[in-house]
Amino acid sequence: MRMTDLIAKKRNGGTLSADEIRFFVNGYTDGSIPDYQASALTMAIYFRGMGPAETAALTRAMADSGERLVLPDMGLRADKHSTGGVGDKTTLIVAPIVAACGVHVAKMSGRGLGHTGGTTDKLSAIPGLRTDLSVQEIASIVQNCGLCVAGSTQELAPADKKLYALRDVTATVDSIPLIAASIMSKKIAAGAQNLVLDVKTGSGAFMKRSADAKALAKAMVDIGTHEGLRVTALITNMDAPLGYAIGNTLEVIEAVQTLQGIGPQDLTELCLQLAAQMLQLCGKGTQEECLEQAQNALFSGLALERFIWMVSAQGGDSSVITDTSQFCKSRFFRSVKARADGYIRRIDAEKCGVAAMLLGAGRQTKEDEIDPAAGIVLDVKPGSAIRSGDRIATLFAEREDAFADAVAVLGDAFEVSDTPPKPIPMVIDRVSNV
Repeated sequence: MRMTDLIAKKRNGGTLSADEIRFFVNGYTDGSIPDYQASALTMAIYFRGMGPAETAALTRAMADSGERLVLPDMGLRADKHSTGGVGDKTTLIVAPIVAACGVHVAKMSGRGLGHTGGTTDKLSAIPGLRTDLSVQEIASIVQNCGLCVAGSTQELAPADKKLYALRDVTATVDSIPLIAASIMSKKIAAGAQNLVLDVKTGSGAFMKRSADAKALAKAMVDIGTHEGLRVTALITNMDAPLGYAIGNTLEVIEAVQTLQGIGPQDLTELCLQLAAQMLQLCGKGTQEECLEQAQNALFSGLALERFIWMVSAQGGDSSVITDTSQFCKSRFFRSVKARADGYIRRIDAEKCGVAAMLLGAGRQTKEDEIDPAAGIVLDVKPGSAIRSGDRIATLFAEREDAFADAVAVLGDAFEVSDTPPKPIPMVIDRVSNV
């Protein structure tokens, strides 16, 4: 096979065979296929799409590109994944809640993509914490703590790790087959049994329309069905940032506050819903019973205790979790003020994510280093009443020259109206194979 033939075939709308897909995945993983050819094929897939059989073959080849995580029999296990959003720190909250309810969580997470943040970037803001763990280390941490959140390693789905970084800088992130294969290959390689998917829709999501989000959810649930996984996908609102904090250290602090029972209402509500779905998949009771279990784990402090255990087990300094004032802070900050009286009608989540990236909280190229302390803290949510001149956000950065472009982008993210907007529910729809 020749890579140029595969690129041309997909460019012209053809269907790639399972053997051709495996040739591409194996070649890109071992380095015999260069970035520029992989970029060309992913762009062709972006425009031409992939059928269900192609998507399943891509998922399987990516899952088979490395080892499979085989954990000892330790009882019930569940996993969750988000398709990416702005201010989405749910894993840091949901995984400890579920672990505190007696269900083990072994989760593989990724770096930030485009304007969205990545869970491994957030965890890396905790001094000393490692996400580059071996299969043996993951198994040991899950056994001892009940949960572990690791990055895509060279051992588990290494093809996804390379493609994930490539898609981030080649404008091929928001492709349903590429997203579905990326997420599900990691889950299959990590040995997922019961999986909850948080599929975002709205301005801050890769799927701007709820119909596209539902199509992505169905694609992933179908892959799960084919591979014997129990899967539930929630379509959730990402038209505004989740919570108030955007940026890695800032989001860890907000996650800790939520685990202390004092987090933002929207973030707390979504985390409890996701945790309840995971518990229900594991047979822990009805939806109402599982929601009550999740609430008890959160508000009793047991979930926070689990998170502290995990941080320590992964080499992190847990003292910054018990006292978040010890986190490193940015040298500079700027305020953004309201331009008119009224109500916040909308906060464009994508613009907020882009502004945070410009401050140093995200990557514009795959080689970029992230400033963990950079980011944004909002003072308002959709529906908030404001007066002209009120502070609506604070920006943080290590370089003073980072503010000009970020302030310009963020200033355009807020829409003001004379009347309060109609609330949008956090959970919009559900797709499941159980």
